[in-house]
Amino acid sequence: MTLTTPAGERVAGATHLPAYDEDAAPAVPRDSLGRMTVDEKFVRIGSWASGLGMAWLITQQLLPLPGLAWFLIVWFGCGLLVTAITAAMSGGGFVEVRDRVAAAVLTAGAAIVGAALVSAMVFVVMRGWKPLLHLNFYLDDMSGVGPKDPFDRGGIAHAIVGSLMQLGIAIAITLPLGIGTAVFMTEVGGRFARIVRTVVEAMTALPSIVAGLFIYTTFIVALGFPRSGLAASLAIAVMMLPIIARAADVVLRVVPDGLREASLALGASRWKTVWTVVLPTARPGLATACILGVARGIGETSPVLLTSGAAPFMVTNPTDGVMNSMPLFIYTTVRSGEPNAITRAFAAATVLMAIVLILFITARIVARPRKTKNKRGRRTRPSVDLVVADPLVAMGPAHAAAPSYDRIEDNS
Repeated sequence: MTLTTPAGERVAGATHLPAYDEDAAPAVPRDSLGRMTVDEKFVRIGSWASGLGMAWLITQQLLPLPGLAWFLIVWFGCGLLVTAITAAMSGGGFVEVRDRVAAAVLTAGAAIVGAALVSAMVFVVMRGWKPLLHLNFYLDDMSGVGPKDPFDRGGIAHAIVGSLMQLGIAIAITLPLGIGTAVFMTEVGGRFARIVRTVVEAMTALPSIVAGLFIYTTFIVALGFPRSGLAASLAIAVMMLPIIARAADVVLRVVPDGLREASLALGASRWKTVWTVVLPTARPGLATACILGVARGIGETSPVLLTSGAAPFMVTNPTDGVMNSMPLFIYTTVRSGEPNAITRAFAAATVLMAIVLILFITARIVARPRKTKNKRGRRTRPSVDLVVADPLVAMGPAHAAAPSYDRIEDNS
């Protein structure tokens, strides 16, 4: 190693660094890892285009394979074959071939799932768009309306109110119980926690009719309460509870143990750590758990049929007699067999999908991480929302007067 002095002399035993040229052209920015070049995009698109031509040749000219289903199957197989051949020709070897084929299979699977979902939604909307054009469909109930009456009479207001009230009561019951159960299984642990986890996992596969029969025998027959919206809410809560508890348990177990250890090392209690570190960190995942529970509960029909029953009029008191809901309205309306009634059922299914979508979007907005401002005034979005960043809050009010290291100035 040599060192160059200002006089131009080199001293042994030092490292000689290259000089920086200020007049040099700026470096060409590199593409990020994983981004395809134009040639790679052309090769991949061309592979599936050639597979499309081969599928047409095979199904329409060579083999008697009529129908769209055979064409799509042969196209997928030919596309994979051409993709594997082009990957092998690029010089990547077996690893490149396997990577491209696996990516193509996964992309095709996602496309199939998306196409099935979109086709189902489009089919429901197309079958029930006529009643959606009438304002009375959203504001009136079905009192005195028959299955053959036109669409300018009757509506689903009573079913919408019933579903929202039943779902709201069920969420108020299951959300604290489900998250509390997940906290117990994750943070407390022990032999009893393993038993609770086994029971929760077993209840996730519980048939809905069994939940309805359980509430019917215990709440209505044994305790003597009438069939009502409250009983339907309890049945829906039985279905939602294991879903929320299981999903929240998985989310809380993903939270790094280092965050808990850091909070405990700063003097926070275990409950304070769970409340101010673990739960805020897992907030988006807990919102997803709630969404999964809502998706399970809002579409239940048999528990509501057993515990509440269908009413064609508006009911706003969940403890006063039968109360209708959206799934139950769809079920009872389709059973009539009349074309107008079936169209009303498809329209109600469209409104039900819209309500579920609104609930999902609302939960996502509420659970998204909060944005904060840094010292430069720019808004940042932290990946985790931890009280560990402010340890004085984590340690409680007893340490609120402690000095902050950020305020210590060097006066030496």
